[in-house]
Amino acid sequence: MQIAIVGAGIVGVATAYELACDGHEVTVYEQRSAAAEEASFGNSGLLAPSLLIPWAAPGIGGPLHRLMLGSEPALRLVRGAGREGLSWLWRWAQAGRRPDTAERLAALERLGRYSLARTHEIAEGLQLDIEASRGALVLLRKDEDVERVQPALRILREAGVALRDVDADTARLIEPGLSTDVPLAGAVHAPDGESANCRLFAQYLRQVAQELGVRFVFNARVQALQAQPAGLRIAGEDAPRRADAVVLCAGLASAALLRPLGLRLPMAAVHGYSVSAPLREDSHAPQGAVIDPLHRITITRQGQRVRVAGGAEIGHGDGMHRDATLQTLYLALSGWFPGGALTSSPQVQVWRGARPTLPDGAPVIGASGVPGLWLNAGHGACGWSQACGSARALADQIAQQAPAIDLQPFALNRF
Repeated sequence: MQIAIVGAGIVGVATAYELACDGHEVTVYEQRSAAAEEASFGNSGLLAPSLLIPWAAPGIGGPLHRLMLGSEPALRLVRGAGREGLSWLWRWAQAGRRPDTAERLAALERLGRYSLARTHEIAEGLQLDIEASRGALVLLRKDEDVERVQPALRILREAGVALRDVDADTARLIEPGLSTDVPLAGAVHAPDGESANCRLFAQYLRQVAQELGVRFVFNARVQALQAQPAGLRIAGEDAPRRADAVVLCAGLASAALLRPLGLRLPMAAVHGYSVSAPLREDSHAPQGAVIDPLHRITITRQGQRVRVAGGAEIGHGDGMHRDATLQTLYLALSGWFPGGALTSSPQVQVWRGARPTLPDGAPVIGASGVPGLWLNAGHGACGWSQACGSARALADQIAQQAPAIDLQPFALNRF
């Protein structure tokens, strides 16, 4: 089939690769000038366990009001949030209290585990160096901090994921660079946890996809989707471009493109921040991934760089970086790993990006209900950890084969 994909983030690139592997003729349309320039650009890098990624799903991290309290709350409403932002936030809070929360988290865990296996399969098969590091450590400042991630830990343990409760001394043996000055009651260690460079992987995969015949069209903003026959309209062009099928992987633009077709996707932009700094001293830097659930911050090792990520803002905020949030990230990095990164280097990269998030924390994957239109969007903070599995499962559906995982929890009709 001739298949058009809208969006060249990590999800769109992975989808293009899988469809090309199946023998389809694929064209990817991206409004930016390169792949992985938006949500995939500077994310935390954490691949697994995906349920421990901050903002992975509602119901993890404590009640909503707790996240919004204090002088520097983990979640903030900023300029542009409006009524839609408040409505989305209410739905997010409600989703965390629904009776089916455990089932939804279990479905997300299965998707994350399947996706990690597919990511490994691709990276190893193509011999890609994606700056991966192993191990994840959840830091517990106080004994009660474990309550913040208990729903995720329960699901992970029931799924057979290796998790160890360790004391502060053992945590510092696992991560020798951890400061001895910061109070630490203990930690939860996931030895099979993993982080890697999302943007680097997306760039590699784009090159491989092109070698398989995928055509990437950059600086092309899709203005509208067309049904019967399937196709899309590029801004500035009079005639639509037709295809046998269209796959929507357009992040935040997905909701606007679906609305004229009568489809509602309750997606919000949850903006996050990251700071990436060159490695200063290996023994003082993180060896794997470290998660601070109190402030919802992750610190990951990516080759010769260290990345600290956190913050959640609903609303555009005029696109401005909030100095106080960045200061929190800098303090977390220097506090937990003093001397590990060159935060004063001119090579430090500061990023603020929108994570396209649905109110129940799960993406939409599968048929849209409109003939020829397929969806693979709304992965939120977990786009990197879910991309390869989502792409493979969707490619199987398009080929009218049963995917290796159940996609029913990710259907559009759940809203």
